[in-house]
Amino acid sequence: MAADELITAVIVDDHAAIAAGVGSWCAHAVPPIGLIDAGDRLADVWTGPGAAADVVIFDLELVPGLPNFGELRRLVDIGRRVIVYSQHTEDAIAIKCVDLGALAYLTKREGPEHLVPAIRAAARGEPYTTPSLSGAFIADTAADRPRLSQREVEVLRAWFVSSSKELVAAKLNIAAKTVDTYITRVRVKYANVGRSARTKSELVSRALDDGLITLAELNETEASL
Repeated sequence: MAADELITAVIVDDHAAIAAGVGSWCAHAVPPIGLIDAGDRLADVWTGPGAAADVVIFDLELVPGLPNFGELRRLVDIGRRVIVYSQHTEDAIAIKCVDLGALAYLTKREGPEHLVPAIRAAARGEPYTTPSLSGAFIADTAADRPRLSQREVEVLRAWFVSSSKELVAAKLNIAAKTVDTYITRVRVKYANVGRSARTKSELVSRALDDGLITLAELNETEASL
């Protein structure tokens, strides 16, 4: 979509206070985001006012105790760009939603500083990784994802957006040799799960696949250089 086009989102949530809060955040965003409140009416996302919205903000559990993974899959399969906005904080649920194709998973503890940029990223068809989702990726025990420590992820992300390991060392107040050590550990962990990353570009690709960094973050860095 063109940079000057109004982004529209439809929110499916059975709590009026949540929808009202998200509506206020979207209205005060710069530029503003158009929000359609579908309440708990899933039909409005398919054939109603929200059918043409750029982004779907989806409450995973409209019926207490029954996370609706099937509806999430249906939305993704038809090409809708979905953000799951849920009260669930369990890592396994967040990972499952992303594996099903959600572009972002936010808990309802995460406010406009994450939901608004997540909507903008989703409208571009890009994933957005919140702190809770980043933690879920780190804790994930799926066979093809390495278990990285928080510090390893921090060093990796800093390296991706820096032109040298020396700059990373200065930013994180550690030795350049320590930066090398962390990156080597990450390479070994990826190799151990059968996803070798011998070069920086290959490691960037792995991190993008696993949601450790987004294209938007990388593009912003390239634009500032």
